[in-house]
Amino acid sequence: MRKIAVVGAGQAGLLAAHALNRRGYEVTLYSDKSPEDFLERARPTGAAGRFESAIAFERELDLEHWGSEAPRCNGVHLTFSTERGNQLLTLLGRLKVGHLMAIDLRMQSATWMNELIERGGKVEIEDVNIRRLDEISGRNDLTIVAAGRGDIVKLFPRDDARSRYRTPQRFLAMVCFNGVEMGAAYAPWFSPIKFNFFASYGEMFWMPWYSKDRKPSIVAVFEARPGSPIDRFRDCRSAEDVLKRGREVVRDLTPWDYEKFEKGEVCDENSWLIGGFTPEVRKVVGTLPSGRNVMALGDTAHSLDPIGGQGANNGNKMTQVYVDSIVQRGTLGFDATWMAATFDRFWSRHRFGDLLNNTLLEPLPPAGRRLLMAQYGSTGRPDDESPQQRLADTFFENFNNPVLLTEAFHDEGKAKKVIRDIFGSTSRPFAKGAFGVAKGQLRQKVGMRACHPGT
Repeated sequence: MRKIAVVGAGQAGLLAAHALNRRGYEVTLYSDKSPEDFLERARPTGAAGRFESAIAFERELDLEHWGSEAPRCNGVHLTFSTERGNQLLTLLGRLKVGHLMAIDLRMQSATWMNELIERGGKVEIEDVNIRRLDEISGRNDLTIVAAGRGDIVKLFPRDDARSRYRTPQRFLAMVCFNGVEMGAAYAPWFSPIKFNFFASYGEMFWMPWYSKDRKPSIVAVFEARPGSPIDRFRDCRSAEDVLKRGREVVRDLTPWDYEKFEKGEVCDENSWLIGGFTPEVRKVVGTLPSGRNVMALGDTAHSLDPIGGQGANNGNKMTQVYVDSIVQRGTLGFDATWMAATFDRFWSRHRFGDLLNNTLLEPLPPAGRRLLMAQYGSTGRPDDESPQQRLADTFFENFNNPVLLTEAFHDEGKAKKVIRDIFGSTSRPFAKGAFGVAKGQLRQKVGMRACHPGT
């Protein structure tokens, strides 16, 4: 029986351990936290919202335990704003297949670790450094590193050809709270993830989340451009601090959403994060002092800003490609050439998730603006089958499958083709959307509500 070590008990590491254990490999998982540590002392490492294409893999491994009880998200409500208090346009899209679900990663890791032991895998609780990693790699046919952060990540150099940024693009703050209604009062016909995009300030978004205490909750993420009015979280030192500051930001910039935050209570004292990191792709092969190679997985191989909701989904997709490649390898060795080729295989299939994220971090290209203007008028209602609604639905479905629309945000010809295929024309939907946006701007200029759909 071939032996495989997995270092890291996050989303991707645990999925890889379970998938390989199920396929008959002798798997040992190394974690710096015990299940009890995850539940009692750890912070959630992200929102980790997953779409159907990612959830299906968890379901295949009998690891999707919360779908019948966790709050589900089945749409998106975006508000694009040019400045404080101004609503430029809205988009209300519905998922065509499945739903979006976000589970507290602390509960998930604790549960999946215990189940790995029950299913015959091994779990070792220790903080693995490079020296120890070298020892582990010498005892296994393949060692996969899904540790995410720390000195071990330095084993995997930046992939300059695939990485766009060299510095953090946002200062991030996240807080999880409950005690509020899950739905949206302004759109009671569905349960959306709520996005507020500001052209020069950054972004704010929140969605349904299932806490480790099994309570329907909200996870809110604030993405601040340095020095902008959203950039107020750097001195926060507790979940209460982040929630309080979040209330101030929402009341100041998006008062139409303040009710969601007004009465919220933090889920627990550890349910928060602040900080920043550089989104980048790394070389998947790490070379140890002994000369042996280890293989990066998940955030260790490809770290993504949370703006596009691609991190956990990306980890699931990468794990599937790795596991398939391992099985196909048979009895051959897992050398550096195979490791690099396996990641290339993943990248060729799923690189559009990276492009989608980068698109959202930058000013919207003209082709993207054309698409958003054409969908103006979407309501998200279940009986809305208008062309505007179909385009808005495709926009949100693109987060589940970024190959659908991402390139069209950068290519005028492809954007026009998408619009023409849905509307039968390229100019009329743009003109109609522009008229609705202009009408909303005029209303706000004279002190009235914008009256966009969903407001």
